[in-house]
Amino acid sequence: MPKTKLVVIGNGMAGARAVEEVLARGGAAQFDITMFGDEPYGNYNRILLSNILSGAQEADEIYINTFAWYAENNITLHAGARVVEIDRAAKAVRAADGTIAHYDKLLIATGSRAFIPPIKGAMDADGKLRPGIFGFRTIDDCTAIMNTAQQSRRAAVIGGGLLGLEAARGLLNHGCEVHVVHLGSRLMEVQLDDPGARILKTAMEKMGVKIHLEKSTTEILGESKVTGLAFKDGSSIECDMLVIAAGIRPNAELGTRSGLTVERAIVVDNHMRSVDDMDVYVVGECAQHRGFVYGLVAPLWDQAKVFADHITGANIQAQYHGSKLATKLKVMGVELASMGVTEARDENDELIQFTEPGKGTYKKLIVRDGRLVGGILMGDISKAAYLMQAFDRDSKLPEERLSLLFDLGAPSEKVTLD
Repeated sequence: MPKTKLVVIGNGMAGARAVEEVLARGGAAQFDITMFGDEPYGNYNRILLSNILSGAQEADEIYINTFAWYAENNITLHAGARVVEIDRAAKAVRAADGTIAHYDKLLIATGSRAFIPPIKGAMDADGKLRPGIFGFRTIDDCTAIMNTAQQSRRAAVIGGGLLGLEAARGLLNHGCEVHVVHLGSRLMEVQLDDPGARILKTAMEKMGVKIHLEKSTTEILGESKVTGLAFKDGSSIECDMLVIAAGIRPNAELGTRSGLTVERAIVVDNHMRSVDDMDVYVVGECAQHRGFVYGLVAPLWDQAKVFADHITGANIQAQYHGSKLATKLKVMGVELASMGVTEARDENDELIQFTEPGKGTYKKLIVRDGRLVGGILMGDISKAAYLMQAFDRDSKLPEERLSLLFDLGAPSEKVTLD
């Protein structure tokens, strides 16, 4: 029996993980696998780009799958080949370099790109970022930012979310005076509430970062090079380089051009198939499931497993039902765990809160009907593993609420919840 032709558009974390899951289910015997990736590299851990920028790691240390891995698994990889067309009638894809690959099953895992707001002075006549202005999304971005930072005196970052703050940390390490410009009233508004964001802001300012909140950038100043930013309120700051980390946008244009249903991203069913074509699957940041588009790693892993179960027949009934969002990370050296909602939404919600600003410690839990629906831990995250497990499993919490924040004879982190 000839093997089924599986073509994967996207060699990022979602696409490569999906292929790993297929291989783990014996897929090498079922499929001839061809992959296309925009970047001229193997698959790398995009989460660790901030370590590259800060100098903590070298680029070759963050690879998950080198070129040798593809060869060892008989996968045809077209690295640096952007797919520009899907012909669903002919069941073929075409890359910008003219490469054509025919498929029986297609996986779209094109991920997302940095969102560049329509700011005057950001783009040149060719629609590319002007010299001295950078997105923060790829290894090449990191290299370009580092090279420029070493020759710059004052750097600005537009965006006070996780990526923006990680960019600020990296620029500090290269000796720049760093300014973070954020449209919102608090940093990391997705993961933090007002008290938590204030503590984080104080910690960053102690490290030397200048924070500018509620600032709408209207223009990037300078003719031949960046000299500053102008804001809607009439104020401005000087800078000689700029990193834009103002969010991401799903790369869903291929879906639109090939006639698939696209809203915020390409719409999929519970098997991670396009709702329009039974032979086209979609995973990762370019997939929209039940109205949600996920940018965290854990949901992408869950989607990859469902895709692999379904396409290999390992579990034809496998379904993805969405993910509960929880994350543990380090921002500017500050440890942080965040899960679920950040504010109480029901009058019966219980609020358990502790703050010690001098030590940069903040803990907040939101309990509804005896179960954890939201939480923020900053500074001391020793209870994070236990709480994240309780949140993910929707477990009934112990009556001693204080023990959820502190070790008072409470269940240890390793306890198994029902």
